[in-house]
Amino acid sequence: MTPREPVHRIVIVGGGAGGLELATRLGETLGKRGRAEITLIDKNRTHVWKPKLHEIASGSMDLSAHEVDYLAQAHWHHFRFRIGEMTALDRQRREVRVGPYRDDEGREVTPDRVFGYDTLVLALGSLSNDFGTPGVGEHALKLESKADAQRFHARMVNACIRAHAQATPLRPEQLHVAIIGAGATGVELAAELHRTTREVVAYGLDRVDADKDIQVNLIEAAERVLPALPPRLSQATEALLVKLGVVVHTSAKVAEVLPDGVRLADGRVLPAELVVWAAGVKAADFLKDIAGLETTRSNQLLVQPTLQTTRDEDIFVIGDCAACAWPEANGGKGGWVPPRAQAAHQQASHVARQIKRRLTGQPLRPYQYRDFGSLVSLGEFSTVGNMMGGLIGGSLMIEGAFARLMYVSLYKMHELALHGFAKMALDTLARLITRRTEPHVKLH
Repeated sequence: MTPREPVHRIVIVGGGAGGLELATRLGETLGKRGRAEITLIDKNRTHVWKPKLHEIASGSMDLSAHEVDYLAQAHWHHFRFRIGEMTALDRQRREVRVGPYRDDEGREVTPDRVFGYDTLVLALGSLSNDFGTPGVGEHALKLESKADAQRFHARMVNACIRAHAQATPLRPEQLHVAIIGAGATGVELAAELHRTTREVVAYGLDRVDADKDIQVNLIEAAERVLPALPPRLSQATEALLVKLGVVVHTSAKVAEVLPDGVRLADGRVLPAELVVWAAGVKAADFLKDIAGLETTRSNQLLVQPTLQTTRDEDIFVIGDCAACAWPEANGGKGGWVPPRAQAAHQQASHVARQIKRRLTGQPLRPYQYRDFGSLVSLGEFSTVGNMMGGLIGGSLMIEGAFARLMYVSLYKMHELALHGFAKMALDTLARLITRRTEPHVKLH
């Protein structure tokens, strides 16, 4: 018998928007035909689209209808899923080390393992960057994962129940929320909380006066909310937030997070029972100079135009952990491709095509980021954004129902890449039906 030729091993670390889409695309093409062995590694069992985390935190999203089980996705789309967190990289041996996975009770489920690769794709996403601000680690919550969002939601509901049950007057910080960072995450969370906290109280917590007792503070160091968007949209968004009752603090730098509030650089203290840090992003600390690869100050891995790392062509990087140049010649601003879901989606599609070219010995093509603009959802109140900014030589401002439709379509593109048109359409229909018969806010 003729010895079987070894199959090309593709390892993808990180099952976020880009990593899971890439594994699915490669599985449906190379994996299905036996041309490559695709392995996806992630420290979680299930995937949730990160821009949806603020909806989980506020309780406005049914998590069970939106999370994707990695094992099931791998089974149906011809790739393998292995659970665990990447701890080291050996470029000489072309191996990724993954630490033990433990359950909620601390029992070891899988041991320390090593996975060999011929092509490695790092899609590890990003974390919040607290810039060393005192008290953030001890007293603030972050929205980096599904578990973070669920933790915030549980604390929010418990705070409302506690306030209703206590016989003594409310303390100054009770039922006050401070959201630090008025980018998309902070603004979206503030708008969702305005509605969901009132619906929680309406479920029978009649000793809490929502308009009087509940306060959401949105804190931004820049001069306006949504500083990455055009000024007119920032102004429109802030006006709507203020109308909803959100207290907006701009040009307000946080000096320290306290156990019961936030101290600003000008000395003011904003009482708060719940503090959320939503300002700044960086890649995971362990990526800093990992295995001699070139990284930025925020731990992102520097990549060539092909999305291969500058020091190892066997390693691709996509998503928030990639420092990918966005030159002005390609409609950029002379800096890096922004950490957005649309960038991860585009990069996953590009790398899928490049890996196929690599296997057939064809030269790789450079990646060009296409900016379709930014959209910020204010829940059921409104959606604002600017579309096609770099493509038409200007910026098309959109608001209202059309903007809301475009925002939803971004998520539908993600679902389409993971499940195909038929399942995406059926899932959407099922959610519309159940939404009419179930409570709008989840209390668990």
